[in-house]
Amino acid sequence: MNGSRGRLLSVVTILLACAAMIGAVAPAGAEVREVRLAKQYGLGYLPLIIMEEQHLVEKHAKAAGLGDIKVTWATLGGGGAVNDALLSGSVDYIASGVAPLIVLWDKSKGAAKGVSALISTPNYLNTNNPAVKTVRDFTDKDRIALPTVKVSIQAIILQMAVAKEFGQENFSKLDRLTVSMKHPDAMAALLSNRSEVTGHLTSPPFMFQELDDKRVHTVLNSYDVLGGPHTFNVFTTTKAFHDNNPKTYAAVFAALEEAVAYINKNKKAAAETYRKASKTKESLDDLIKEISQPSLSYTTTPLNITRFSDFMYKTGTIKTKPNSWRDLFFSNVHGKQGS
Repeated sequence: MNGSRGRLLSVVTILLACAAMIGAVAPAGAEVREVRLAKQYGLGYLPLIIMEEQHLVEKHAKAAGLGDIKVTWATLGGGGAVNDALLSGSVDYIASGVAPLIVLWDKSKGAAKGVSALISTPNYLNTNNPAVKTVRDFTDKDRIALPTVKVSIQAIILQMAVAKEFGQENFSKLDRLTVSMKHPDAMAALLSNRSEVTGHLTSPPFMFQELDDKRVHTVLNSYDVLGGPHTFNVFTTTKAFHDNNPKTYAAVFAALEEAVAYINKNKKAAAETYRKASKTKESLDDLIKEISQPSLSYTTTPLNITRFSDFMYKTGTIKTKPNSWRDLFFSNVHGKQGS
């Protein structure tokens, strides 16, 4: 796994540099006629679902004088998959957890950065093993599902929790128990009680759905691990796209801000949109309750990013330490009260 990950990340700079060179020779003033965006599963990506369903990118592009641009969407599973999509040039924007952004920024030497945050919400590590009360209780008989081993935000949260429990030098002690699975598949495995998966480090709505089963309980809450609220998901693009398509970039960000404002003002309608788009069997009342949790906040302001980057630098996951959270994001969010 380490070797394949290393080979993948080693081509990041080359790929993004090529993208920048291609973009640099575009005719002056010419912007893309198609914007391709990728999201993932769960309520953490609700702003993007709203953008897609309400055609907000198209709306703001037209208002910016860009005419009728084509907007295409893809739904992928895991930070590794969306990073691959961006690096291959299959998409222009991706949404992922904080950790994959930090890795991408580091390996590309800043050629990929965050557009903004999407949501602040805790992630829960849930288990169906009654013997497991803390991370110290997991054994070789357990398997912990998360989107991508070692690099997803859930993988880093687990490492941070383990470092607190066993000491910084033992941060990777439970990595051997982790397996990569999409959240819907991991939840199904955990609730089946017939899988090797006994733990799932996950996000809304999956963490709430799992707790509806009386056999499942929570081992850790990421807000406790981080010492407070933190950004969960971020929106990312390349410097080449940002620099060569300023009007389109501004239109996409305006669409995102409108989507976030819509969710915060219209939780029921937003929940209805999610239910229809995701085809979840969860009730509308439950979804409204989940997105109304005090611990959950849809916001474009990056929060507690530095805690992640500092930890990842100390453990060698990244080679360059950002001077501040602003190093990881484009300037459109630099004026926000982030951390």
